Amino acid sequence: MIKVLFVCMGNICRSPTAEGVFRHLTIKNKVSEQVLIDSAGTHAYHIGEPPDSRSMTTARSRNIDMSLQRARKISSEDFENFDHILVMDQSNLADLLQICPNHLQHKIELFMSYAKNFNETEVPDPYYGGNSGFDHVFDLVEDASEGLLKKILP
Repeated sequence: MIKVLFVCMGNICRSPTAEGVFRHLTIKNKVSEQVLIDSAGTHAYHIGEPPDSRSMTTARSRNIDMSLQRARKISSEDFENFDHILVMDQSNLADLLQICPNHLQHKIELFMSYAKNFNETEVPDPYYGGNSGFDHVFDLVEDASEGLLKKILP
């Protein structure tokens, strides 16, 4: 079983989107039983809350259900338990590298390093923007998810 964790700041927009999209992709490709997928935030702002309603609306428009997901903060056990820890931006990368034991830091990567069709290195936070920001996040996440799946399950 390959264990994948997606991380953003509050775990209500970008990382739950990545969790939902990646889970949908593994189901579509009939490999969902080979991958454990979760998401977390670097901050505890929204623990226990569902994803942002705009993320869920965008997800539903793409036939992805994120309604059962709930925000949580990353824990020290996550660094041990997950094989791949994928962060949405440089700020979250820096936050994780500060708290992750040195011998496990190789697990942490920028998620967009797996994208093939976009040049962005980060998934921008759509929280303070309009609906188009959520569509763009989904486009980026779908691209990076396809690249990640090909990498971990060739």
